[in-house]
Amino acid sequence: MASTDLKLLSAGTLSPPGPIGRMARLGFAALCLWYVVELLSIAPWSLAPSVGIQAVIWNGVLPGLALVSYVINIGFSKAWGKRPAFVSLGFFLLAGVAGMAIEGHFATRILATTLWTWELYLFSHLGLAFLIAAVIGTPGCEMRAFHHLYSRMTGTPTKEHCCPVGPLTAIDRWESKP
Repeated sequence: MASTDLKLLSAGTLSPPGPIGRMARLGFAALCLWYVVELLSIAPWSLAPSVGIQAVIWNGVLPGLALVSYVINIGFSKAWGKRPAFVSLGFFLLAGVAGMAIEGHFATRILATTLWTWELYLFSHLGLAFLIAAVIGTPGCEMRAFHHLYSRMTGTPTKEHCCPVGPLTAIDRWESKP
């Protein structure tokens, strides 16, 4: 797996995405925001105890854990390595243990609500970042889209970052070749 190391580059180092890179970002935005809509269609805290945690919530846990460190580190310019994933996992375990203490089993409404809230934030942040990156042509990683938008609005240069996972860096390099 790619490194979660923060490697910020000076403004103007990376080429902005071309039409295919923008369309790929738009596709990823649609995928993330579709998942957010799916999450919003359920209310995990209103489930009957016998229902358990719905599959739509479980579906986002592993992809979310794989992505959360990139979202936090690159999006907030923090060099925390894999700590965001480990802290998230710790919260999930804590919620599961609390559920066991209160309701007698691990997969309770407490865990469902914890996972749902975390996924709602993570995939909303990621989806909006992809959308903004597609619309304004953010160079490199979509997690710098909010910074790039601020930069365009204020004229203040901001740092850039190559996409550490996924196909976007390869697409952008291919599109920028003469």
